[in-house]
Amino acid sequence: MAKKPGVTPLHDRVLIKLAEKSGEKKLASGILIPPSADKEKLLTGEIIAVGPGKRNEAGERIPMDVKAGDTVLFKKPWDEPIKIDGVEYYVLSESEITLIEK
Repeated sequence: MAKKPGVTPLHDRVLIKLAEKSGEKKLASGILIPPSADKEKLLTGEIIAVGPGKRNEAGERIPMDVKAGDTVLFKKPWDEPIKIDGVEYYVLSESEITLIEK
């Protein structure tokens, strides 16, 4: 697992470090993601930090489905990544994550 920077996401947001770019990606489940999937702009990354979750209308926390260390696929966001200590990260809402590698 990558080093955690000194920041914590709020609510249902996650901090994701982009995986190294490569050709074909293979998930632990055996699914192959070909480079042509780039048309869909799916990126692979590791979740570094997770917020505590959103609150529902009753004020109760909704637990997050992802945790630090999970490998996820997500569509390329419109926002540029942020840099912390020279490393680029994306900050996304949990709902923006497309797949999780189990």
